[in-house]
Amino acid sequence: MTSPEPSLPADRSRVLARKAGRAIQDYRMIQAGDRVLVAVSGGKDSYVLLDLLETLRRRSPIRFDLVACNVDQGYSGFRSDVIEEHLRSGGYAYHIETTEIAATIRKKMDPADTHCSLCARLRRGVLYRLADQLGCNKIALGHHADDVIETLLMLQFYNGQIKAMPPVLRAENGRHTVIRPLVYVWEQEVIDYARAREFPVVCCCCPACGDSSLQRHQIKSFLKRLEEGHPGIKASLLRATRNVQLPYLMDPRFLEPISPEADGAPGAGASATHAG
Repeated sequence: MTSPEPSLPADRSRVLARKAGRAIQDYRMIQAGDRVLVAVSGGKDSYVLLDLLETLRRRSPIRFDLVACNVDQGYSGFRSDVIEEHLRSGGYAYHIETTEIAATIRKKMDPADTHCSLCARLRRGVLYRLADQLGCNKIALGHHADDVIETLLMLQFYNGQIKAMPPVLRAENGRHTVIRPLVYVWEQEVIDYARAREFPVVCCCCPACGDSSLQRHQIKSFLKRLEEGHPGIKASLLRATRNVQLPYLMDPRFLEPISPEADGAPGAGASATHAG
């Protein structure tokens, strides 16, 4: 496997590897004997994820394996050959899967609709299938700290939910576990690292790529403005995902059970009886 180039500041490599290692340890993402499918899209995030996981694998006292997988969605102009050459030259075990996701989206969706949600579901389904095919029990995705807090705000603003991207997610089928080792790494750190390592970043060629009207782009711009005016806002939001105070929220599912003595307490039922 390739190691960081001499031009890459050693401290930057150590910092990011330490952050990824801490996330893996905090959330017990990887155990001895795991075989991890690393989703490599050709973007900066997934290249950095693969690089750091390989660094940690070489240093780890426990044994686990990595398999890099790229899902070619079938968009015209997508350079899966560039990704494959990077994986081959780096000595990684890898698999390139050619799909018809782009064609499926064209058939199923109106051109005016946003394709991101359906595209993500289709890609995830392919990754689950590949994990079974390649004997992998974990699937590693390159979502970083900015992705976590952007999702947190998006779901509150547009969906009325308080949730984000969990570091570890067990799939509904019970066979697959999705892990996100970069949840402590900020996007700017990813950008700087990818540039220093000169990773061959490949455009996904999706029609929605770079569309500034999308909700995530709007949230990203909103957070950028907040952070510029109030440094530390993003770090505070990330800490909030680890500091949930259920008694101070409004979800009635988390109310304490009612004791038998409290059956006659005032409420909707008592009011209805009185009205009758």
